[in-house]
Amino acid sequence: MGKINKDRKGIHFDRRTFLKGAALGLAGTALPLNKADASFWETFFQKHFREMNEAEIKQVLERMEKEYEQKYKRAIKVGNEKELPGVLFGYGLDLSRCIGCRRCEYACVDENNQSRDPQIHWITVLRFKKGEKWVDLVESEKYYNPELVPEPDYFYMPVQCQQCENPPCVRVCPTQATWKEPDGIVVIDYNWCIGCRYCMAACPYGARHFNWAEPKVKPEEINPQTHYLGNRPRSKGVVEKCTFCIQRTRNGRYPACVEACPVGARKFGNLLDPNSEIRYAIEHKRVFRLKEDLNTYPKFYYFFAYGV
Repeated sequence: MGKINKDRKGIHFDRRTFLKGAALGLAGTALPLNKADASFWETFFQKHFREMNEAEIKQVLERMEKEYEQKYKRAIKVGNEKELPGVLFGYGLDLSRCIGCRRCEYACVDENNQSRDPQIHWITVLRFKKGEKWVDLVESEKYYNPELVPEPDYFYMPVQCQQCENPPCVRVCPTQATWKEPDGIVVIDYNWCIGCRYCMAACPYGARHFNWAEPKVKPEEINPQTHYLGNRPRSKGVVEKCTFCIQRTRNGRYPACVEACPVGARKFGNLLDPNSEIRYAIEHKRVFRLKEDLNTYPKFYYFFAYGV
């Protein structure tokens, strides 16, 4: 059975621990009766995000903001911006421009409050030798450290959540903690994730990451502008992933990785807008999507604008 941690405020355990205890017939003995920790009970019995009305969502966001302020000693806003009408987000990446500098990767870490210890990165930049016939994600190099990039004999491919139109991760989640929003972003309700990692096994792109330990981010490094379904602080035992910087894109801004790219390799926009940058790339470049044969229909397009 999962650990039950004790501290000065009482007994704390997560939903996964409770469910495992319930399966063993131990739920009655596992539940603490400490009335002092009302916030714990509100969190534990919180409704699924899509079942809450606006008043309930507002109450949850206010509770979270108070909890985060106590933990990080600074004000943190937890937003709930809705999808924009007539928008279906898509992403393009020009592999002929990418220089493998990883600035996108670390901009993502800073923007989305990813754990520094242990490290979690939603973006992985892969290195491939030029002239190789196949792009093999398994056999690629994740850990390269040359003095200078780009290297003349290599090209680079950043990989992150592909925001599939037919996401296999959604189908396997036993608690429906992950789903696809109307604007195409696949999101996670961390409060309903039980850490079973079925979604990680189902994802063919290795884009989901599990918090094996309590995520650590220094208070001064926290991005205080967060979204409930995106970059708000996470806890041990939950899965997380790229959300196209939902806290930015639903406010009309580019994802952090797009802004950080020094060579303009990253393209982002509305797939439904014929005049958008991403539509231009799709219509005028020879684009491809990873593992198209799996019929996941990623909304992440790769292309070579010129030879490498």
